[in-house]
Amino acid sequence: MMTTTMKKRLPPSSSPSIRQHFWLGLQLVLSLSVLVCVLALFRLNSQSQSSAAAFSSLPWSSSFAGTPKIAFLFLARSNLPLDFLWHAFFQNAEEGNYSIYIHSEPGFVFDESTTRSAIFCGRQLNDSVKVAWGESSMIEAERLLLATALEDPANQRFVLISDSCVPLYNFSYIYSYLMSSSKSFVDSFLDKKEGRYNPKMSPVIPKDKWRKGSQWITLVRKHAEVVIADNVIFPAFKRYCKRQTALDPGRKQNIKAAAQKQHDCIPDEHYVQTLLSMSGLEDELERRTLTYTSWNQSSNDKEKQNWHPMTFEYADASPQHIKKIRDINHVYYETEYRIEWCECNATFVPCFLFARKFSRGAAVRLLNDGLVGPFDASTLLFNSS
Repeated sequence: MMTTTMKKRLPPSSSPSIRQHFWLGLQLVLSLSVLVCVLALFRLNSQSQSSAAAFSSLPWSSSFAGTPKIAFLFLARSNLPLDFLWHAFFQNAEEGNYSIYIHSEPGFVFDESTTRSAIFCGRQLNDSVKVAWGESSMIEAERLLLATALEDPANQRFVLISDSCVPLYNFSYIYSYLMSSSKSFVDSFLDKKEGRYNPKMSPVIPKDKWRKGSQWITLVRKHAEVVIADNVIFPAFKRYCKRQTALDPGRKQNIKAAAQKQHDCIPDEHYVQTLLSMSGLEDELERRTLTYTSWNQSSNDKEKQNWHPMTFEYADASPQHIKKIRDINHVYYETEYRIEWCECNATFVPCFLFARKFSRGAAVRLLNDGLVGPFDASTLLFNSS
């Protein structure tokens, strides 16, 4: 007799198992994570587009198509003592290839009574500031010049010029030199000796981003826009780079040397260099100035504190001396053990297009030697005073 054992079958469960609960939960978490990431990316993209739109809406960022111009930005105490030389320089240029802007003391007007060249009449800024050496007012004046020049979209290169500066070549050569390069020319190197960095600037300005260099810069439009858009670095310079004590005007002293000992830094030798360093733009620079300066490089420690740019007199402006300056093809930076070979668009070129400081006599000699090109003296006879 066979006995058959029947196994009792359980009815299928009506609720998901624990494993099913786990997988459903995991899928939900993954879906939410993907959604959050997509929303975050969308938000970042929207912010980027809105920032770009805001920047492009600024008056100096309008698009431009046409002949680019060089904006010559003259930083003057009052008048331009070498206006006759610059008149000859611009006289041999196409008017549509350059613009002129002058920052002078407040209230100073360039007209027939203050300049020998009609080219400079009415070129002064109307919102100029009183400039004091060793103060942030110097870079404030530079920013005013850049802001005004950026209003013209044709201005694509911006050259800061001293009132004692002279061109070393004619306009055609300088125009071709600057327009053939997509880089700015900004003397910039590590400041290891001067001790001008103020620790109070940190963390707004990290010490490793602190740079030094010549005040006389040449910027492409993009970098000029960066300078004007800055509302972080300039306030830090304005707050910390100033004289700590007032100088006694009744004492006989070297004002510049005394001031240098009493302020934290010299803004015009650090601001643009440090700003572009912090903006990650150093790869877009030729890290050298285009303006030659001969410094009083005394080996005496006491005299070193009174370093100042030498003034070229008539005898110093000989064709032989000017040729020596023109033939300079590299610059050595002692603090970085770096030799900067002068290039423009990957081609070796002379380092300097301008030089300072030149007296009137030296400028007359350059003019007579035809350095800046043919000169029609009759164009200056309207005002011989």
